[in-house]
Amino acid sequence: MFPRSRHFFRRGTAVSLTAALAALATTGLTWSASAAPRTGTPARTVPTCTVGDLHLSLGRKEGAAGSLYQPIRFTNTGRGSCALRGYPGVSVLDSQHRQIGPAATRSGRSYATVVLAPGRSASAVMRTTNGPVGGPCEPTGSYLRIYPPASYKAVLIPAHWKVCSGTFRVGPVNTQGVF
Repeated sequence: MFPRSRHFFRRGTAVSLTAALAALATTGLTWSASAAPRTGTPARTVPTCTVGDLHLSLGRKEGAAGSLYQPIRFTNTGRGSCALRGYPGVSVLDSQHRQIGPAATRSGRSYATVVLAPGRSASAVMRTTNGPVGGPCEPTGSYLRIYPPASYKAVLIPAHWKVCSGTFRVGPVNTQGVF
């Protein structure tokens, strides 16, 4: 009798599951066993943006309260959506492509994954001081070397950027344009 009750239990569970799926279907909701994630990750993941998927450019510099801010814009030039999450790596280079001073540090702001559809953009904002406030300025650079988040390949962008007072920070990639 025990093996029969186990079999009956399984059959009863199948009937309960069928009834639950029928109830979902009548309310307009659907569920597919093949689409259900097994490890808690989404069934369909968006690939990480690569340098080949992106066009990097700089937005307009703006000054406020002794600081200078400039956004780095990441535009998806690929055919499908891709995702960016976290901070880009940024450093200032001279005309011979030698690094001037240390790379930008992270702002510490929390972040989320940004999914970029083809043709859409997100940005990360850089910050330094607007002149020597508590320390000297490094020589003005000719390029910015930028590594998109999760990338080991950099893009060089011609840019006149000067780090002053040892302050060079970058915020995470986001769609709000915040530091």
